[in-house]
Amino acid sequence: MSDRSRAHAFVSGRVQGVFFRATTREEARERGVDGWVRNLEDGRVEAVFEGPAEAVEGMVAFCHEGSDAAVVEDVEVTYEEPAGLEGFRVRR
Repeated sequence: MSDRSRAHAFVSGRVQGVFFRATTREEARERGVDGWVRNLEDGRVEAVFEGPAEAVEGMVAFCHEGSDAAVVEDVEVTYEEPAGLEGFRVRR
């Protein structure tokens, strides 16, 4: 478990209503990353990624691009201690 890392990201721009959450879930599952993603009332998307450090970094990089229809303006990321999340889901 020592190679597990956790990133907590806030993504701003045109990131709601553009399949950002669904695409993030697909990417995370393909990479074997656990966590969740959700829309925030202020128009941003919040996501938590846990897994192998390289895969988590891949998800952070994905957040800078987003889904095909997204226009990402900013990504704020903090790193935290892994909490043992399992699976990846879209939160409402």
